[in-house]
Amino acid sequence: MKKPLALLEPMDMPDPDFPIKVNLCKAHGYGRVMFPTHWHKHLEILFIQSGTLAVECNSERLTASEGELVIVNSHDLHNGFSLSEDLSYYVMILDPSLLHSASLDAAETKFITPITRNHIVFHNKLPADGDICACIYSIIQELRERELGYELSVKSHLFRMMTLLLRRHVSTRLPQSDYKQRRHHLERFQPVLDYIETHYDEELTVAQLADQAGLSRFHFSRVFKELTDRTVTEYVNEIRLRQAEYLLHNTGMTISEIALDVGFRDIYYFSRTFKKVRQTSPSEIRKRLRS
Repeated sequence: MKKPLALLEPMDMPDPDFPIKVNLCKAHGYGRVMFPTHWHKHLEILFIQSGTLAVECNSERLTASEGELVIVNSHDLHNGFSLSEDLSYYVMILDPSLLHSASLDAAETKFITPITRNHIVFHNKLPADGDICACIYSIIQELRERELGYELSVKSHLFRMMTLLLRRHVSTRLPQSDYKQRRHHLERFQPVLDYIETHYDEELTVAQLADQAGLSRFHFSRVFKELTDRTVTEYVNEIRLRQAEYLLHNTGMTISEIALDVGFRDIYYFSRTFKKVRQTSPSEIRKRLRS
């Protein structure tokens, strides 16, 4: 499915001639949004140091805690938020073209090119894998110290890591037609998803969002459901509930004030929706926090 261009995250690299970067991300506060819904052409690896991170990847929610990893494939639509008061994780962004061979050898044609073109897709959630973690730590150290020949060392660890991923964590192989259609939909719908992220507290209608995408309401709703696995109402409510959770944990606002702040005009509808989706009520969360 085509992804909206507006949700395509620009990916600046510290060294364009050596397209890889690693950052340590930290956050305080349950429910804090770590990154809004977006996609990119690069491979992203999240390595949890402490706390728990929730990631929605292509409409599937997964959680990762200390020692676990999340792989975001090229063109995966994803967002993430904290599920703990303190969260720390490394994020590695890699352009697979860094591993291209000068000649069309077997490694290039059988593995690197298919990964680059998103024909080989890895599982999004990886259990703790000591071998892969060792590769990541070695890459972090080399990029930090930048001693003579660090580029050679980084590439050697990347090849080792790719070998482990190919042997242990391949999810599927996508045909070229599926890849092209998915990118097309992503490019078209990204501005709509961006708009929802910044206007969730306002009244949003299918007709209004369909106009932004230049589609009929019927076609827009169908493609939106294919892309997010949710109706527009379900998707908007999820963003509102996520923000409500953050406010419940980190502010002294009343439940009524929170409901209005995140876009619910009816406090009873807010409470019913919250309990249906989260399996607990806002008041129960507040009661646990106070006790």
